[in-house]
Amino acid sequence: MTDEKLIAAAPFALEAGDAELKRINAEIEGFQASMPSAWDLPLETVRRARREGRGVFPGLQPDRDATTASVRGRGGNAIPLRVLRPTGRTAIGTYLHIHGGGWVFGEAAENDGRLRRLVEATGLVSVSVDYRLAPEHPFPAAPDDCEDAALALLRGEVEGAPLDRLAIGGESAGAHLSVLVLLRLRDRHDQTPFRAVNLVAGAYDLSLTPSVRSFGAERLVLNTQDVVEFVERFVPEGVSLRDPAVSPLYAGLERLPPALFSVGTRDLLLDDTLFMAARWLAAGNRTELDVQPDGCHVFQIFASEAGRRSEARMAAFLLRHLGDASSRVLSQD
Repeated sequence: MTDEKLIAAAPFALEAGDAELKRINAEIEGFQASMPSAWDLPLETVRRARREGRGVFPGLQPDRDATTASVRGRGGNAIPLRVLRPTGRTAIGTYLHIHGGGWVFGEAAENDGRLRRLVEATGLVSVSVDYRLAPEHPFPAAPDDCEDAALALLRGEVEGAPLDRLAIGGESAGAHLSVLVLLRLRDRHDQTPFRAVNLVAGAYDLSLTPSVRSFGAERLVLNTQDVVEFVERFVPEGVSLRDPAVSPLYAGLERLPPALFSVGTRDLLLDDTLFMAARWLAAGNRTELDVQPDGCHVFQIFASEAGRRSEARMAAFLLRHLGDASSRVLSQD
């Protein structure tokens, strides 16, 4: 296929596998098997444990140079933003980041390490949205906050966030919300300001794709029950899970920016990425797909050579579509 269509971000050879990721997967499975289910504990207990690094993910390691800001949401609520700027040079643009956590867990500060590497590799300012979480604030609170944050950014209300080159992206639920923001800006405001979108292991069909339904009880970061529990807390009763406003896989995807879709083969959201990448392409958008053998859900969070390569591809993708070749890119060698 040509550069106008689907581009494989890297050679794919499932039979080769990745020994380092297999080892990491075994460690994750062993750890999670020894722990109680998150659904047997109060949500605040799980949120605190996640923040302290007592869950499957590393704990918070705040960037000392991160700053905070806030913008006003449509209901008058304050939407906190976490801002990282490149050091020693003028920023070339802004990356609007939306964190993961199943719409129930997570916060912007969890991503300081990976966003710092992205900021230094690209010269972009990172603006990460701390949207309201379910079940306290179910749909449409999270997409409303992310849309409102994007509109505030476009109005120049985020100090020090350049508007010349704009990209958006996130992981897991954050990838889902990133696509909803693009659709809302296009359909509600007739705006398509973002020149690239970086989508990592997103959930795009909340009625559950085959890979989610068939994954079963094994918990490799997530299992089938986890996704079901997340969706039940995020989407109110009576809202169709196949409504395009909830599940963007069913939306019209025309006039959207070039997208990089990244996922691992051991991720239960594999089909979400494969299906959405195909629909993105069919709608006439430039599409790149990076499938990592043996990668678990958001494998980039866990230190590995494969994760480092994936981050480098993301930085290179953003620079390629934002049009600045002078910035540093993380080596893929």
